[in-house]
Amino acid sequence: MAHGDQCQEQACISVYTENNQIIIVARKGNTTATQKISQAPKKPVVKSTPKPKPVPLFFPPKVVVVPKPILSKPRVKRTYKPRTTKAVTSVNLSDRLIKMVPTAGVAYQPEFEPLSNVPVYFWCDLPTLFQSRVDIIGEVVDVALRPSFMWSFGDGAIYATTDNGGPFPNGNVRHSYARPGTYLITLLTTWNGTYTHNAEARAVSGTVKKISVATVTVVAAPTTFKG
Repeated sequence: MAHGDQCQEQACISVYTENNQIIIVARKGNTTATQKISQAPKKPVVKSTPKPKPVPLFFPPKVVVVPKPILSKPRVKRTYKPRTTKAVTSVNLSDRLIKMVPTAGVAYQPEFEPLSNVPVYFWCDLPTLFQSRVDIIGEVVDVALRPSFMWSFGDGAIYATTDNGGPFPNGNVRHSYARPGTYLITLLTTWNGTYTHNAEARAVSGTVKKISVATVTVVAAPTTFKG
């Protein structure tokens, strides 16, 4: 991740793990926001009232009714408050994304009452490569994670591999139980990998660990007499 003033000119990207989640953080420079000032409104214009003209009198005198002058109301323009200038503020371009890695259950074969001393095939449907492309503050970040598996078969046997296993006959994760019984299967999946930004690959800080469990009941193989 870049430090100091480097983030003012180019994006700083950081990818790490927190609470078994992938956290992607991006930060890039500053930007400013300004607002223009509008002109102050003009004063309202009031029209003057015209004075009435005198009416001449004639002989013999007559009663003349002088009409009252009609006064027009002054027209007042609507006024607006002048806009004020907002202070120029500095805004950081930053964002934070959380990516979840896939989880899966444990499967095994034979599904119903496997026999003792006969191999049981185990697997999970997790991919061996998890890829995700994210767009954060206009920057493209590619994340690539690979899992490793730790199988605990419940009878004390442990098997570590990068293979996600498979069913009969091609599965590479298999185990035989010496005695009948019910066993707790625990699969610990650990994700780690890299992220790429601007054609530069860096390691993801930390790992993501997920646990999946299942139970298997093993029965005794039938006895066959020959003679």
